[in-house]
Amino acid sequence: MGHVTVRYWAAARAAAGVDAEPVPVEEGATLADVLAEVRSRHGARSRLTEVLAVCSVLVGDRPVGSRAPEDVRLAAGDTVELLPPFAG
Repeated sequence: MGHVTVRYWAAARAAAGVDAEPVPVEEGATLADVLAEVRSRHGARSRLTEVLAVCSVLVGDRPVGSRAPEDVRLAAGDTVELLPPFAG
């Protein structure tokens, strides 16, 4: 077992209350598994669940795009970036 690093940006960081955190993963883990763990850690009433629904996601430097989270395989050492929409 290893871990992936989940990094939160902008509103996701505010909702999570942390910039980043390690999430344990087993072989064959998917993005869906990691997102479920993140939701579990931060509670069902957390605003983070709402923010996650609109986030763009990168695994390393690769955008997930429209792929289903259960189809995105992760490996120990990966970084998952959660980027909510923002104006600038």
